Amino acid sequence: MKPYRSMLFVPGHKASWAGKGLASGADALILDLEDSVPVAEKESVRPVVAETVDRLHAQGVRPDVWVRPNASVSGIQGADLEAVIRPGLAGLFLPKVFDAEELIRIDAVVSHIEAREGLEAGSVGLIVSFETAVSMAHCEEIAAATPRVSSLLGATGPSADVGRELGFEFTPAGLETLYLRSRLVLAARAAGLHHPVAGVWQDIRDLDGARQFCADNKQLGYRGMVCIHPSHVAIANEVFTPAPEAVDHSRRLIEAFHAAEAAGSAAVDFEGQHVDIAHVKTAEGIVAQAEAIAANA
Repeated sequence: MKPYRSMLFVPGHKASWAGKGLASGADALILDLEDSVPVAEKESVRPVVAETVDRLHAQGVRPDVWVRPNASVSGIQGADLEAVIRPGLAGLFLPKVFDAEELIRIDAVVSHIEAREGLEAGSVGLIVSFETAVSMAHCEEIAAATPRVSSLLGATGPSADVGRELGFEFTPAGLETLYLRSRLVLAARAAGLHHPVAGVWQDIRDLDGARQFCADNKQLGYRGMVCIHPSHVAIANEVFTPAPEAVDHSRRLIEAFHAAEAAGSAAVDFEGQHVDIAHVKTAEGIVAQAEAIAANA
């Protein structure tokens, strides 16, 4: 999966808001069929979202386009998938997942629709949002359930599904969700998913809080944030982009190591630090992340 620094929700029934999403600079848009859509419009919104996917695809827009369908337990997810899986859809942002078996069933449905619509097999990705206690308790199995899983969302914002499921009281410091967020990063990395995303910061006016939320999750190993408001996008993009100083430092470190290696040494004193191949691999990861972000700009 591309390194999404920011993924922005766009209510599916407000087609014109996709333009605001594009203007925000988000790396990906999530057209929503779930919580932001009134119950009375759950059916009528499907062709609207399908048309939005078609329109953005025809325009060749920079951000990838994802869709959040309704949860499996809603009983209407199948109709959502039938409507929105089409050329131009990067994947499905799955809410309220419970277990790996659910992912396997969804994978089978998506595979069937891909084949029917002439799409490349496996081209529609899945991002799993952990919003139930059952899913959190089985995050490792879910992360590895199918190769179609592209990323995991550690959804730990205040007063929403996760807080209700676990009964914690949200604090900006985040100690009450530290274990959960760390475990999801571990599950993602163990499954070979290198770009887990955090979310969501719900106070649209507290931009300093949004920045700290991004920074805290970056330190834990998250590589991007799901945003509910365009004002958070630029912050997420900045925080989750490797600093130019860090990239330059990494390139110098790699160069110094290779020079030492050519001289017959497996380690080098680089600017006062002992450096060996393990440090080089970390530096190469920073450079690769920066280059991938630049290529997606």
